[in-house]
Amino acid sequence: MAEVGQLPDRVRDFATYLQGLNARLDQRAGWCGVFWQRDPEGMRACLDGSEVPPWDVVEALLKDLASATGTEHAEREAARARALHRASARAHDAGPGARALLADRMDVMVRERRYAERRLRELGARLDSAVDEEAADAARFDLAWVRDDHERATARIAELGARLAELGATPAGAAAGPEGSVPGARPSPSAPRPAPAKERKRRPRGSARFAGMPVDEPETEVAAAPAPAATPTGARFAGAAVEQEEAAPAPPPADATAHADVSATVTLLARHRAEGRSGEAHMVLVEAAAGPPDHFPLFAVELTRSGLGADWATLLWEAASLPLDRLVAAADALVAAGRTGDGQQLLRQGMGSPPAEFGATVHRLDEEGRHHEVRTLLDAYVRGRTPEEAAHTARGAPDRLVPLLLDAAGRVSEDRYWDVVHALRVAGLGPF
Repeated sequence: MAEVGQLPDRVRDFATYLQGLNARLDQRAGWCGVFWQRDPEGMRACLDGSEVPPWDVVEALLKDLASATGTEHAEREAARARALHRASARAHDAGPGARALLADRMDVMVRERRYAERRLRELGARLDSAVDEEAADAARFDLAWVRDDHERATARIAELGARLAELGATPAGAAAGPEGSVPGARPSPSAPRPAPAKERKRRPRGSARFAGMPVDEPETEVAAAPAPAATPTGARFAGAAVEQEEAAPAPPPADATAHADVSATVTLLARHRAEGRSGEAHMVLVEAAAGPPDHFPLFAVELTRSGLGADWATLLWEAASLPLDRLVAAADALVAAGRTGDGQQLLRQGMGSPPAEFGATVHRLDEEGRHHEVRTLLDAYVRGRTPEEAAHTARGAPDRLVPLLLDAAGRVSEDRYWDVVHALRVAGLGPF
């Protein structure tokens, strides 16, 4: 273990803080216990300052602290932890080779997220075909873990992308800027996590909780992504059904500025890919996903024409992190351009929000009179999540959301309708 005193001041400060936080937690329980069991080397590297843990790991430890000392105390700790974590990351990133290391970690996390998506599809099918309640419970348990994997990978991609962007904006040798908030922590503090369960012995993943640590890839097809110009296949697309169209449907007429913006973005992306700058390429896609919804059909055509079909799938993945109302707008734009499959895929991928968060958003949109978005989102959620999860979306405003939820379930099938009715009864959310 490295001597903390030999580290730069900002790195040492966070390492010392993390050691103190770790000492206050039960090493055998909660998320702290999970991390120590799954990746003891990664935990030690973070405690001695040789690695900066992803923010979601620190956030999970703070949740353990909240359970032990109360939410108010943990919230005060979180503000200090964020500032120290950010300063430590900047100090690490000021070292030699930081850009290449961050880009490598980005690639690891992109592969990790693709694998999680494929597992979500497999486990969803297993849950649908479960022959008894024991098999269904086992599938739900594994689904909870894989959803956690996906959320963490998504958060880390955003965090690493922000660090790469900051490196690109800071001249070589320049001093680190003032401390700020931690970027890219997508998992909400209120997002439910699967509780560590000792009775379940099987946990198929390795040490991927810490970005950049070794990842036990279960299948060789995930180990290396094909060249950007290759025809999209296999794990490059996380198991999602991606059709390589020989003649992509033309998007509706768009103004010249939109075409020029999309063309310039694709040109920049192609240059980064040709130079092997995967981190910068990913940041281009992150920024594109946050752009105007009517740009998506243009990107679909331009990326395919440029031999970057794999990046179109990645762009859809990034768009799945958009606010839900903007997600619907992007999906609508794709459907209007004749890319119904892409629009449906985007909606499916965007249904990763925790039920309470999703329900609050749908309720807000309903109050704003945005009934198309409400219907689209509820239909996708009822199709893509379990009846129990769908039922819990109504908890915040049952008088309004329960009828909307039942309407959506009825549009799926009679069986799904009654499954949701049962889940609402169990949750105590309706006088049925």
